[in-house]
Amino acid sequence: MFIHTRGLDFTADLSGPESGDLVLFLHGFPQTRYTWRTEMDAIAALGYRCCAYDQRGYSEGARPEAIEAYRPEEMIADAIAIAEALGYRRFHVVGHDWGGQIAWCLAALHEEHVVSLSVISRPHPAAFIQALANDPAQTSRSGHHKKFQDLGAADELLANDAVELRDMYVKWGGVPADDANAYLATLGQRAALNAAINWYRAVQDTTINFAELPAISVPTLYVWGTGDTTVGEMAAEGTVDRVTGPYQFVRLPDVGHFVTDEVPGRYTELLETHLQTLIQ
Repeated sequence: MFIHTRGLDFTADLSGPESGDLVLFLHGFPQTRYTWRTEMDAIAALGYRCCAYDQRGYSEGARPEAIEAYRPEEMIADAIAIAEALGYRRFHVVGHDWGGQIAWCLAALHEEHVVSLSVISRPHPAAFIQALANDPAQTSRSGHHKKFQDLGAADELLANDAVELRDMYVKWGGVPADDANAYLATLGQRAALNAAINWYRAVQDTTINFAELPAISVPTLYVWGTGDTTVGEMAAEGTVDRVTGPYQFVRLPDVGHFVTDEVPGRYTELLETHLQTLIQ
């Protein structure tokens, strides 16, 4: 379906009873709402109302031209507005990669809207900033952030039948070829990919001080694969110091960045337990 809010149309998948508590799923780069396909069915079966949407730039109807339209503040406001459009003021938030960054910010800055938090890969932003300052390997892992400032980055990724982007999924990320094709159905289009990369460009102008982002007080599940090429151990381990509420940190040995594609169902089980624990 399409969710119209803030003057934009977001492409979304919904599942579960309309009477259930809302679980809002926020995908990362370079993925789409497709990444949550397994979780959507399983969590809906528990009685939750689930919404996974293609975020700003990924949805064709939510693709502003200006780079500044992709600041994190906008994605945070989008999430709150989408929940409200569905009739919810408070919700559980689940995020991966960039979606994880937005999820941490939601829980830190708008706790009144967040019942619980679950994030894959992306550590608490303050822990990530600290790791960038103290772990030389993390700087190397995050090299693509600088690369994406180039306005020709999308063209480079899509050249030669998107070989570089395909390698990002399959060769380096362990994503099955069929799932990579599902993501490429959206991000194989230059307009969508360039808009997605704008998230990296616009973050330079954010008003959010990630290094001083408040600690998280809501129940939190953080999942990190030891084979993640974008997030190192220092950043992942340091997240514990940024959560004051109930916290579970799960390490997935030898699993990479794209957890829901590489080991389908593994995160699903963790999320089910996380949500069920809250209602006991």
